[in-house]
Amino acid sequence: MLMRKIYQKDLKRQETQDSNDDIEDVSLFDAEEETTSRPKKSKIRHPVASFFHLFFRVSAIIVYLLCELFSSSFIACMVTIILLLSCDFWAVKNVTGRLMVGLRWWNHIDEDGKSHWVFESRKASPQDSKTVSEAESRIFWLGLIACPVLWVIFAFSALFSFRVKWLAVVIMGVVLQGANLYGYIRCKVGSRKDLTSMATSYLGKQFLRQTTGDDQTS
Repeated sequence: MLMRKIYQKDLKRQETQDSNDDIEDVSLFDAEEETTSRPKKSKIRHPVASFFHLFFRVSAIIVYLLCELFSSSFIACMVTIILLLSCDFWAVKNVTGRLMVGLRWWNHIDEDGKSHWVFESRKASPQDSKTVSEAESRIFWLGLIACPVLWVIFAFSALFSFRVKWLAVVIMGVVLQGANLYGYIRCKVGSRKDLTSMATSYLGKQFLRQTTGDDQTS
């Protein structure tokens, strides 16, 4: 009888250990599934390029807004803003676009003396599908679009407030940053024919939606 009780206790202990082992295995398996199913956070692969992508253009805007508070020399403010805009144009055109989003636009002259504009887009290979970081892409396009819009607003404000001496500086900002914006849009979308075809297709879709909506209401 004593041996039978000891044997029954050993069986119960083994059953409880097995049940605990099963529970732990299931929880670990579920945790692995959750970690694999969660999307990985996109990291900034080029922090220096991301910093200088925003540094020059944001600095130019800050200097334009605050220069009259710290300096009474218009020439010093103008030279500082133009230098910042020039550095931004060179950095965005030659460095940050290529590293952050895999786009590049440039110009070359052939043997006949004709100028050709080239708009390139890096194609991701199947082995390296994540060549562009999502965080870097957002930073790039946000800075590329927002800053020219601000310079356009500054241009209208300078025009309507009769600040003629600042109008040349603001136009310089619109031209330099607008050129980068146009170039990278051409790289992203394609040729000018693709841009016109996208515009016509978008307008066609909007027209069809309006006509179908009018038909349904009638």
